[in-house]
Amino acid sequence: MLRNKARSPGQWGYLVGACLFLGLATTGASAQQVPSEPVDDSYARSIVEKADQVRFPSEGFQVDVSIVTSKADEESESRKFRVLSKGNENTVVMVTEPASERGQIILMRGRDLWVFMPEVSQPVRISLSQRLTGQVANGDLARANFAGDYNPRIVRNETIGGEDYAVLELIAVDRSVTYQKVMYWVNTKNFWPLKAEFYSLSNRLLKKASYEEFKKMAGKVRPTRMVMEDALRGGEKSVLDYDGMKLRDLPDHVFTKEYLKKL
Repeated sequence: MLRNKARSPGQWGYLVGACLFLGLATTGASAQQVPSEPVDDSYARSIVEKADQVRFPSEGFQVDVSIVTSKADEESESRKFRVLSKGNENTVVMVTEPASERGQIILMRGRDLWVFMPEVSQPVRISLSQRLTGQVANGDLARANFAGDYNPRIVRNETIGGEDYAVLELIAVDRSVTYQKVMYWVNTKNFWPLKAEFYSLSNRLLKKASYEEFKKMAGKVRPTRMVMEDALRGGEKSVLDYDGMKLRDLPDHVFTKEYLKKL
């Protein structure tokens, strides 16, 4: 049985974020092999950029996200969000379930995040790394711009299931991003992401994620499920399911504090 737990405004600082979102590489992308010799960072960055495009569109879009969190010996918790995003830098996240939290909205502009609550007159500043729900941080749902947030390099290549993958180390450009280091597996043929590992500033493994259920959404094949597992406590995970993605013309004024007050 799923159980929704109402949260107070003070707890909302942990409730916001962006997905590690979805997408797809351009159809017909040419196959590329990871060079055996050391490569410059521009090649690694091109892989990360194409994987970003695989996870979610660069155009304006809308998607509904359901997050179910489970822990050992506890009932599952379910939450739902509607996300509006444009150009990797602007995102609005609206709570749709539970009903007790409808009206709570997150605004992301660049790496700046605010949460709006009906019962609080002024928006509250929050961080990308704060917990949204379960294993999901704000930045996992509101911002998935790996190419803009990290400096990448290829550390090796691996063959998994007969497919070639580049294994990239992503180092945060500064401390404001969601994680300080990410290890990232990307298919070198179609640039589909396979999995990721997320690390703290002290290089401690925090979470593991897998990208699954590739299906056509918004005109392209994209991963429609992301599973995030706690690397420190076994048996704790959050499953993010993406549905109803569609391209939308979203004017810039949608991503302003003044506009959100109207919502």
